Amino acid sequence: MIRSIVRGFGAALPKRVMTNSEIEGVVETSDEWIVQRTGIRQRYIAGEGETTASLGEAAARAALDNAGLTPDDIDLIILATSTPDNTFPATAVNIQNRLGMTHGFAFDMQAVCSGFVYAVSTADLYIRGGMAKRVLVIGSETFSRILDWKDRTTCVLFGDGAGALVLEAGEGEGTSADRGILTAQLRSDGSHKEKLYVDGGPSTTGTVGHLRMEGREVFKHAVGMITDVIEQAFEATGTTSDDLDWLVPHQANKRIIDGSAKKLNIDPEKVVITVDKHGNTSAASIPLALAVAASDGRIKKGDLVMLEAMGGGFTWGAVLLRW
Repeated sequence: MIRSIVRGFGAALPKRVMTNSEIEGVVETSDEWIVQRTGIRQRYIAGEGETTASLGEAAARAALDNAGLTPDDIDLIILATSTPDNTFPATAVNIQNRLGMTHGFAFDMQAVCSGFVYAVSTADLYIRGGMAKRVLVIGSETFSRILDWKDRTTCVLFGDGAGALVLEAGEGEGTSADRGILTAQLRSDGSHKEKLYVDGGPSTTGTVGHLRMEGREVFKHAVGMITDVIEQAFEATGTTSDDLDWLVPHQANKRIIDGSAKKLNIDPEKVVITVDKHGNTSAASIPLALAVAASDGRIKKGDLVMLEAMGGGFTWGAVLLRW
């Protein structure tokens, strides 16, 4: 059977680092408070000329270089983002143009922090369906542009950045020993919209708006929703947490990550954590974390890796793959 196998990975970050100490001068908060409640110590903030498209392009080029490929080898680009450069056209098309691609097709995917999991799942369907041989999957965000910098409950949490994977078609035997994507479990429930949303949009206010969040409510639902889809991914593949080499979660909050791993009996040493360095970069957080762990040699060929995320909507999902 056809499997979608990871061929390459890449990441890109803005030049500017904003530490918790710097945020202390923006809103009433403290480094101690932020670290204790979120695990975040710093984040990257996009500057002039740095956009979702420019960061996405840089991550894409890094992934292509890592894969030993060029844009000519790519059939499809899927960009997960909640912060597009423009309302339209899709920022993925912008990235396609920046890469010099005039073939294939490209589109954006909007599932907030779950966006990269949704995009990887979608790429897998295109590959297994025979419509694409190689897909560039990107998560890129400039969340700093939609933050209310007077709201200390949200502005301390988010950062900017981009990450990318190149997925390509390969042969598998149809077992959990195959390399590539083994299963995807996706969910959404729109009744939770008011808990995490942006209070603007072209059809409602005609403005971009700012991010709004009921932090306690999000935290209350997060662990249960995340563990649900991870357990279903294990069940679908006949694997368990003991078989897992790495959990690469959405980097929203260290307490959520720790709580999910504990509930699933996953060894903390198997959890990739980058939230301390990047903050919450929404759809970019998983590919950024993957790039860090693959670059430093933790994630190796043949490793069983679980991706999971939850975002506004609510949306949530998990992908189990063998690297």
